[in-house]
Amino acid sequence: MTILREAFYLDTSKGTRFCLLRRPVGAPRGAVLHVPPFAEEMNKSRRMVALAAERMASQGWAVLQVDLMGCGDSHGDFGEAEWGDWLDDLTLAHSWLQQHAVAAPPVLWSLRAGSLLLADWLRRTEALTAGLLMWQPVLNGRQHLTQFLRLKAANEMLADADASAVMSQVRAALAGGQGVEIAGYLLSPGLARGLEAASVSLPIGYRGPVALIELRAEAGVGPSPGVSVWGQKQVDAGLAPILRVVQGPAFWQTQEIELAPDLLACTDEVLGCLR
Repeated sequence: MTILREAFYLDTSKGTRFCLLRRPVGAPRGAVLHVPPFAEEMNKSRRMVALAAERMASQGWAVLQVDLMGCGDSHGDFGEAEWGDWLDDLTLAHSWLQQHAVAAPPVLWSLRAGSLLLADWLRRTEALTAGLLMWQPVLNGRQHLTQFLRLKAANEMLADADASAVMSQVRAALAGGQGVEIAGYLLSPGLARGLEAASVSLPIGYRGPVALIELRAEAGVGPSPGVSVWGQKQVDAGLAPILRVVQGPAFWQTQEIELAPDLLACTDEVLGCLR
């Protein structure tokens, strides 16, 4: 199938947001909006996300990627972005996709910490029937923030006692309204607060289809304990989540760019169930 690709910018009150739309020639079967991961994980994941978006478009989907404020080719510096800015960016991209591609609600496709942003966005909108496709979601924002902050001590190769002191200093700076530089990224207090408070807890009243795909290094294993617990909570809430485990590398954090072909194949399988 022939794929059309269109790069453009959307205007906001805080500058422009770079977007890339892939779509088939003719009417698409549905739309997909990608919600990217956090900081360097976004850069490490670009190749896999691009491959998946191409496959989706070749199967008839209109797929929109957006660089959030301070990321990629969008306006602003990473250190200027706050959590609320990214929520606003999702609202803008979601509205554009419904107005210009497919009127029906798009499937919301998140990767890693993008799932935290997505869940928070769902609680602030009326998109309670949108299909969700989550790749290796980060389920706890506080834990993810802590891991990110630890990169500062790790990069400086500090001893445990010194690392603990640095962590305390970093958290104190953020609490005092001061940005901190972590692994080349200036983290604003507003972004840190939003990330720390977020969790992949779907809002009350959500009734859309959900698929979660987890990557494991070993073949033939089941979901991780955290994903299993999360899945059971969705069942208890009356949902029927699709949980899949595939073998592949943690491409969002590997030193070299790596691919996970089984993840792409599994995505092909479940995407049609999310309309």
